[in-house]
Amino acid sequence: MENLTVGAAAEWIRSVVLLILGNELLTDVVMKFVGLGACIGVILTAAIVLTYAERKVCAFMQVRLGPNRVGGRFGLLQPIADMLKLMSKEDIIPDGCDRIVWALSPMLLFVPSALIYGLFPFDEGVVFADVNVGVFLLLAISSQSVLPFLMGGYASNSKYAFIGGMRTVAQMLSYEAPMVFSLLGVVMITGSMRMTDIVAAQADNVWFVLLQPIAFIIFIISATAETNRTPFDLVEDESEIVAGPFAEYSGMRWALFFLAEYANLLSISILTTTFFLGGWHGPFLPGVFWFWMKVLFMVFVFMWFRWTFPRTRIDQMLSFSWKVLLPLALVNMMFTGIGVYVWRSMM
Repeated sequence: MENLTVGAAAEWIRSVVLLILGNELLTDVVMKFVGLGACIGVILTAAIVLTYAERKVCAFMQVRLGPNRVGGRFGLLQPIADMLKLMSKEDIIPDGCDRIVWALSPMLLFVPSALIYGLFPFDEGVVFADVNVGVFLLLAISSQSVLPFLMGGYASNSKYAFIGGMRTVAQMLSYEAPMVFSLLGVVMITGSMRMTDIVAAQADNVWFVLLQPIAFIIFIISATAETNRTPFDLVEDESEIVAGPFAEYSGMRWALFFLAEYANLLSISILTTTFFLGGWHGPFLPGVFWFWMKVLFMVFVFMWFRWTFPRTRIDQMLSFSWKVLLPLALVNMMFTGIGVYVWRSMM
């Protein structure tokens, strides 16, 4: 079982490519593209699987039937039917919109959602870019998703879309601050911003969810807001602003927003697993199995939140971030610093 790892599979593929090409440099280039294709494949597969899982979780939570027609008794082909429906829909461009900015918005939104997957350690030695400032780079890239939402809302020539875009800026900037400070406690304990070092530190000791329970709760709440999911889906509040910044989008352009949402849901679950749940570490089974079991558990938790809690008001939501979560995150970081200093002075 120890040899059944993603790293072993990658080494086998590399040896085959090297045997064919006979050049180390070309082999490294090809393997980079293989890794990039694997990351994109994970995102696309997640969008297909999680749309089905979302409906099944909703059906379970709210005593509904869920998909049960397309693809047999369990509705397994429902995501395929959704994809075909979106591909066949007309691409409607609203009058008076800024066509270039309007068209770029869904494409640019998907870029940061996909880029951050290159920084995730899926298993021991299985990471596309294991940089020593991984946490800083990850937060810097993910924060860029604010701009495409604002672009789409502004360029749509619709007051509802524009309000949704402005709400996005207010919401995501408000909840980025406590989320960053919640992660800083983990960085202080680890003494490194490298993602693999954070996972390795939890293998030697205990998971950081036990050492940083307050930071874990703050991160979960902030991550739910960052992914614009209920009870913090004020960005696309249907009862107030129709569909927010993508109210004027249809067909595959709208599908890119949808794809980015589920890519972000999976990435937030991966982040939670990496920072607080020990990453790929676990007994008996290969690391990649433990990693994905933890990730899927967190995906279920976020879906659980969506179909359980009612939507909040925008003023309540922003006040909660600035008046409760941010001070709590700062206090947690202060006590973490004191604890780290005392612990190291005793060593």
